[in-house]
Amino acid sequence: SIDPLAGSYLIEHLTDEIEKESTDYISKIDEMGGALTAIERGYMQNEIQNAAYAAQQAIERGEQVVVGVNQFQVDEKLTLERLKVDPAIEAAARARLKALREGRNEKRVDELLGRLKSAALSTQNLLPLFIECVENDITLGEICNTLRGVWGEYVAEGF
Repeated sequence: SIDPLAGSYLIEHLTDEIEKESTDYISKIDEMGGALTAIERGYMQNEIQNAAYAAQQAIERGEQVVVGVNQFQVDEKLTLERLKVDPAIEAAARARLKALREGRNEKRVDELLGRLKSAALSTQNLLPLFIECVENDITLGEICNTLRGVWGEYVAEGF
């Protein structure tokens, strides 16, 4: 066997534990009514916040090493120069975007963005439409703006 740990009882046991915990966790979310309901109730955000808090506590207690933060810190002050992007690079990017938009079929763009909007209002799988949009030179910004127009923009409570 290529896998040196194949057949290891410890690895098998740990794998079984991970599978059981994962299944239990997914069942808990299913019992809430699914992932969307869990998100709407703030469950997912709460889980993320709790995990982030626990991770930060472990770092502060020194149980979790973060090089340069709680161990192996450099005493000397570093001064970083602010990155200055050559305006010619921005101008070139804008020119490429303008050329892309001028060279595409605007009727097709409008049709696809309309289909994307309709699909976003339904339960239709959006991935094939995303691919078709990109193949027709529709930008990520245009796709996101269309979806934002349908669904709005998520703002976490308390922010």
